[in-house]
Amino acid sequence: MRQILVVDDEEAIRLLYQEELQEAGYQVALASDGQEALRMVQENRPDLMTIDIKMPGMDGIELLRRVREIYRDLPIIISTAYGDYKSDFGTWASDAYLTKSADLDELKAKIRELLGQG
Repeated sequence: MRQILVVDDEEAIRLLYQEELQEAGYQVALASDGQEALRMVQENRPDLMTIDIKMPGMDGIELLRRVREIYRDLPIIISTAYGDYKSDFGTWASDAYLTKSADLDELKAKIRELLGQG
């Protein structure tokens, strides 16, 4: 079973993603900030990550950069409520940039695409 690491400082978002992605057949791990996520990635490489940008401490762009130093080929989706970061050079290292929505169909479709599942 493919493992997805969801990184978001908002608990409601983490739990929504967890529920939806588990129903779609994925194993889901959750991290509430960049430091926790980086530790988890180093201990157990996930198959894909979703990262929020605005988080206290290490933001999503810094986390993306640090994960890329370890795993250049790990699929990473930036999932944020802020569309204005799309032009930020730091986000270009991600495999996809999605604006958060209550409808997770776009996210699930992008995950399937990046994992070669359709």
